[in-house]
Amino acid sequence: MPLTAVTAGTVAMVVSYAGPLALVLAAASAAGLTEAQASSWVWAVSIGAGVTCVGLSWWSRAPVITAFSTPGAAILVTALPQHGYAEAVGAFLVAGVAATALTVTGVFARVMARIPAGVVAAMLAGTLFSFGTAVFTSVRDAPLLAGAMLVAYLLARRLVPTYAVVCALAAGLVVAGVTGGLRVDLPGLGLAVPHVTVPQFSLGALVGIGVPLLVATLAGQYAPGIAVLNAAGYRPDSRVVCGTTGLVSVLLAPFGSHAVNPAAITAAICTGPDAHRDPAKRWIAGVTCGVGYLVVGCFGSTLVALFTGLPKALVATLAGVALLGSIAGSLARTVADERDREASVITFLATASGVTVAGIGSPFWGLLAGVAAHLLLGTAKGRRSLPERGSDGPASRVPTPQRMRTAPDGGS
Repeated sequence: MPLTAVTAGTVAMVVSYAGPLALVLAAASAAGLTEAQASSWVWAVSIGAGVTCVGLSWWSRAPVITAFSTPGAAILVTALPQHGYAEAVGAFLVAGVAATALTVTGVFARVMARIPAGVVAAMLAGTLFSFGTAVFTSVRDAPLLAGAMLVAYLLARRLVPTYAVVCALAAGLVVAGVTGGLRVDLPGLGLAVPHVTVPQFSLGALVGIGVPLLVATLAGQYAPGIAVLNAAGYRPDSRVVCGTTGLVSVLLAPFGSHAVNPAAITAAICTGPDAHRDPAKRWIAGVTCGVGYLVVGCFGSTLVALFTGLPKALVATLAGVALLGSIAGSLARTVADERDREASVITFLATASGVTVAGIGSPFWGLLAGVAAHLLLGTAKGRRSLPERGSDGPASRVPTPQRMRTAPDGGS
């Protein structure tokens, strides 16, 4: 059992909980869920990630790291309070079924190829935007606590980037403990009890939660997760990997799981040479990460009590710094393609506005606005680029034989 692989898997598991779990608990708190429901949610996403992480890593002999959807949890912070919890569970279930069908059949790859990458990235950036600004709001409200976490994060990003989020969490806990901000009353190590919620289905929840959750998870997690594995030289069958996580999401949706999917950021911890010099042995890091998920998931009620007792500034700052990389990457992709830059910016602004129409949250409207802008602007640009019939433009001055001679070389 190589120590470096075990360490990499453990770090990946800790990083997975350090930021994304705060988003899950923030969504549960905003929606007014009971402690039993919140604990079951933590249990469901943890068990789902653990089972798929262990199973897929063992099957493929590759470090297949899975996790619960971070962009999906961010969407639920604003979308979940607008609908009943049973309706949200119904949306989770439908999104899981759709994700499984789209990935197993290969339709997902073809559909995503038709939506500009900048528009999808802009929707994610707009969704995560408020979490980034919350870091500096927390610095204003709790300068010592949030400032120490931000400085620790930046220093760690320079010196030990793998542990940057963990260092920020450690700094926050130390400052909160010294200043008396920690008010955690742990009930003791008790096993989490799964809580079943019978799903209900409504058009508002399906459109306001299901569609944004599906798009954000597929575009923000599935595609990057597989890309990380491929970049490291691993080629597991993506239909098996994505289809398995989608099926597990469906099975655990009644317990609160919003989405289980291939991970990207934490996967990079386990796929690089730091995990093990021999690529053939890095799969052990994936198994270790999955075992960690299973252990933590069993004590979901304790985790809920622990994180709900933390200062709000600590949780907000932790979530913000954990998402800085995702925000930066999404913003970079938003403006990368000059042809779709305007449509992408429209998507970002509409999503970041937080506007809700007919009970449907801003991520859906942002995506819809971006796609519409892409179609309209693309049509207008296409018309402007076409030469007029009989004009003296460059195209009309090219002799027919010259154009025909380019055909055999593939130039026309």
